[in-house]
Amino acid sequence: MYDFANSGYTTVVITAVFSAYFVGGIAQGAHWGPLAWTSALSLSYAIVMISMPALGAWADLHAAKKRLLMIVTAGCVAGTALLACVPALPAQWAVLASLLFIVVSNTFYSYGESLTAAFLPELATAEGMGKVSGWGWGFGYIGGMLALGLCLGYVLWSQARGLPASHFVPVCMLITAALYGSAACATFWLLPERAVPQARAATSAWRQLLDTWRAARRYRDFVWLLACTVCYQGGVAVAITLAAIYAEQVIGFKPQETMVLIFVLNLAAAAGAFAFGYVQDRLGHRLALSITLIAWIAVCLIAASVTTKGGFWIAAAIAGLAMGSSQSAGRAMVGVLTPPRQLAEFFGLWSFATRLAAIVGPLAYGLVTWATHGNQRVAILATSVLFIAGLLLLLPIDMRRGRRAALETVAA
Repeated sequence: MYDFANSGYTTVVITAVFSAYFVGGIAQGAHWGPLAWTSALSLSYAIVMISMPALGAWADLHAAKKRLLMIVTAGCVAGTALLACVPALPAQWAVLASLLFIVVSNTFYSYGESLTAAFLPELATAEGMGKVSGWGWGFGYIGGMLALGLCLGYVLWSQARGLPASHFVPVCMLITAALYGSAACATFWLLPERAVPQARAATSAWRQLLDTWRAARRYRDFVWLLACTVCYQGGVAVAITLAAIYAEQVIGFKPQETMVLIFVLNLAAAAGAFAFGYVQDRLGHRLALSITLIAWIAVCLIAASVTTKGGFWIAAAIAGLAMGSSQSAGRAMVGVLTPPRQLAEFFGLWSFATRLAAIVGPLAYGLVTWATHGNQRVAILATSVLFIAGLLLLLPIDMRRGRRAALETVAA
């Protein structure tokens, strides 16, 4: 249910509406626009990357995942609502305020994403991890489509009356914040905190994290998965944060066309997450993830070469199917390879890897765009390298061996 609640934020704010409004409206289409946008997101991910492992370890010690999730949810909702104030500011202040509120809201969103993932092994067995993860991602995309659908309806109503983006973008931010906060309340009401407080350790949370890293050879399959995650999630982050910008700045989509595109992409992603959740339990998580990464490589090649809206629709459809299934498969693999007594801590490590990926992928895209004087086709082509590297890093992973190592920790 929390996936349903928070997906509106990424769909509306990061992907479909505010990202394109910032580059095309606030930054007025300048070449530095994509780099400024990706730099703000990278800063938020860096904050999470540094702090989340310690927060996860603290949550494990105090059995406080749910309590912490409530706090960070409130932070993201407030940051999203503040974005509604940006269009009313003078131009120079609008740029700074946009970047500041994006850093704040996306930092809290990312905390929540990691914390809710840490509940997964409490809700599913290793054999059903893929199915449950797939249902979570699937409901998430439905939530994203609901938020985007409500916003699209208001945008069309506004445009029919000749109202500019500076009018309908703030309303879209308020719609997203309201839906996020209200839907998250269902999670806080229904989801119990099953963990129990652990004996207070003599060492700090960061010391525990360092101890985990020192023992990483025992969980070598988990470590390989982290390396793989950094690569392929970097590419996925490019799709999430820059799809609307690419569609409007390179292909020539109108704002309402972009929102319809992202809506259909989410529909495909929901179908991919639901269906692939069952498929990956049958095929095996590693093979399932490999298939999705091959699809992502195809997306990059198609998007870099097409010049028509129809051609880009093909790339977007494949991306939608690959997005839900790749993220679901990756999260399920983490759940299988994680020692049960260190759920939040190991998912904090996973969050560290995904945030590093979210820095590497979009920032590299922004730098390539800036260095090539706005040539985003070169940037999207370069993104395919991240998926190729992720595919190669999957090869050493043995899921059975990794699961045995995780369970041996419990026995010990």
